[in-house]
Amino acid sequence: MVKPDIVFVARLAGVSPATVSRAINHPELVSAATRRKIDLAIEKSGYIRNRAAQAMHGKRSATIGLVMPTISNMIFAEVTQAFNDTVSDQGFTLLLASHGYDLDTEYRLIRKLFEHRVDALAVIGLDHSHGTFRMIAEQRVPVLAIWNYAPDSALPCIGVDNREAGQLAAQHLVALGHRRIGMVFPSTVDNDRARGRQAGAIAVFQAAGVELKDHWRIEVPYNIAQAKSAIAELLGRDDRPTALLCGNDVIAQGAIYAAARLGISIPQALSVIGVGDFAGSAQVEPTLTTVRIPARQIGVSAGQVIVDAVSRSDPDFMVRTRIDLDLIMRASTGMPADARRAG
Repeated sequence: MVKPDIVFVARLAGVSPATVSRAINHPELVSAATRRKIDLAIEKSGYIRNRAAQAMHGKRSATIGLVMPTISNMIFAEVTQAFNDTVSDQGFTLLLASHGYDLDTEYRLIRKLFEHRVDALAVIGLDHSHGTFRMIAEQRVPVLAIWNYAPDSALPCIGVDNREAGQLAAQHLVALGHRRIGMVFPSTVDNDRARGRQAGAIAVFQAAGVELKDHWRIEVPYNIAQAKSAIAELLGRDDRPTALLCGNDVIAQGAIYAAARLGISIPQALSVIGVGDFAGSAQVEPTLTTVRIPARQIGVSAGQVIVDAVSRSDPDFMVRTRIDLDLIMRASTGMPADARRAG
């Protein structure tokens, strides 16, 4: 496959190659309308500018890119560290970027990494824009999705089945006897992790005959303070659930703090379960029941696989590796009060 060049982009945009070059290198000298045409042509073609073509021709850059949703909390800290340690041990430097849960930003960051001629790219999850998928297909370098697993993924992947994670959390609450259950999740738009967990939990609740009241289902970002505020409002009503299933441990910790603010005893009056088993989940009081995602195992496995793909010069490699989940039972969940009385 021949990679598109600047002449191809110019023809697609209906401008001269010099105008394309000017738009890339000195965008302030090109009108906004012309820049939009050129940007669209670049996205459609998958063209990548090589900033270091002369220096890097025929050589590897010894760099691997990792683009993740956030570096502002502990969600991806352990997997990133394990991935970095693994590729570093093999002589690669990790180039890290964060898109803030915005797939348009992710597209731009991945483009920049390809411009810097990374030897391989890792991304978090399986949701990506059409432009990103087109660009990846053009670049002929190994690309690996980490953290998520799907048997039919478009990209090679190493991670967990997030639907299963939601099922495990929901089954735990149902087994304890909870039927008044709230769900606190982030937006599931462009977030296959949250979407899978939510779908898995809902399937379990519906099979068990649990009524999911609309006002007990709230959406919050992955932020302890914002989760605490929103959940405190939910728990402050007279009609409140006996258990909360949270999309991950960040939100679940916010729920524990919200309950403490309102004087609601956990787990006597409220059970809380999360997903992740991130740093601090075993130290918060009460300790958090959660579905453990083995982040270090994922990071090490992903690092080994991607380095191997680079060493074999195999951009078409395909792996789909499912990592097992574990339910970690701690002090934040228990039987609801009515079940304890009946027992």
